[in-house]
Amino acid sequence: MDHVDPRKGVLEGRKSPFPVEFRNDAVTLYRAAGGKRTYAPVAADVGGIGETLRSWVRQADERAGRHHGRGDQTAEGQDEGLARLRVEIGRLRTAE
Repeated sequence: MDHVDPRKGVLEGRKSPFPVEFRNDAVTLYRAAGGKRTYAPVAADVGGIGETLRSWVRQADERAGRHHGRGDQTAEGQDEGLARLRVEIGRLRTAE
């Protein structure tokens, strides 16, 4: 009897065209909204798609051992992330 690989025929995940730092910043921006904004508008702000951002948030939660926890990030971590995002937005605006 042949053992069939259960993953055979399943598409392998492809490498994201977005750098890890960009994905982390987008997740930080979403969390900084404190539930006042949905995935789609936050994703649009950074040039992405809402479902992609939702996936990044879910992956970040899994890595951190959280289960769909929006409010789990500390205020200090949010401030750091927001500061980094503000610098990046400023850099992008001056590049235009």
